[in-house]
Amino acid sequence: MTTGGQTGVSTFQFLPHAALRPYIDRIWGWESAKKQRVALPTLLPGTGAEVYFHYRMPFCRNSAQAGMDFLPPAHLLCVRRAPIALQPSDQVGFVAVRFRAGMLPRFTRIPPHELIDQACPLDELWGAAAKELAGRVAGIASFAGKAALIQSFLLARLRSGVGDALVEQAVADIYRECAALPIERLALRLGIGRRQLERRFKLATGQTPAEVRRLARFQKTARAVMLAPGMRYLDAALAHGYYDQAHFIRDFRELAQSTPQRHFEEARARTHFYNTPWRA
Repeated sequence: MTTGGQTGVSTFQFLPHAALRPYIDRIWGWESAKKQRVALPTLLPGTGAEVYFHYRMPFCRNSAQAGMDFLPPAHLLCVRRAPIALQPSDQVGFVAVRFRAGMLPRFTRIPPHELIDQACPLDELWGAAAKELAGRVAGIASFAGKAALIQSFLLARLRSGVGDALVEQAVADIYRECAALPIERLALRLGIGRRQLERRFKLATGQTPAEVRRLARFQKTARAVMLAPGMRYLDAALAHGYYDQAHFIRDFRELAQSTPQRHFEEARARTHFYNTPWRA
């Protein structure tokens, strides 16, 4: 377990159980100090999936369709096409599970395309047991106890023999090499035709290889800028595979629904959910 903090919050993160590490990056969480109002971030589209267990007030988002909208107390987010603007809160308390890209199907039979850009309540994912789990997590005082309970639940639902291993490898390769990996070369590396790769990829992830590559490039660029306050966003964009400034700004406007300058000025004045990599 490691602990830390941003302004007004205590944070923690755990390396998952060894059997979960191929599929889950970390268990982490936040808790706000008493009477401390926290400026929560805008969640940008990316490649991952995150499960949240709120034991205080759930997130409230500003939705163009529904206005101010509270998310379920326990929910899954797979943000892909549009950002989620979380509203400030003085009742932050949650534990989250960060799944590795492409690995959520190891834990649920729901087709991935049905989960994209939805705030899916966990009882729709795992039934009444998930609702019971959320209540038990809320009743445990320690971060370690909450994390242990969640990991036991996930271990019981890990379908280790299920999943398209070739697609999982393809997703991992795309995420790692998003700056310079043509889909044709990826297919050749995996010993499969491009069309067959795209078909299997779409079935397993709900997206095409090119869409995931685009999201990985965007996600890594935004993360690099937020973790290094002195970094210029154009330098980060070029390092992660964007051709030029126009290419980056076009992608950013579509995915973040803002300009890079405006977004990063506002984001750096708030908290963020980006974590540094685990040290070996």
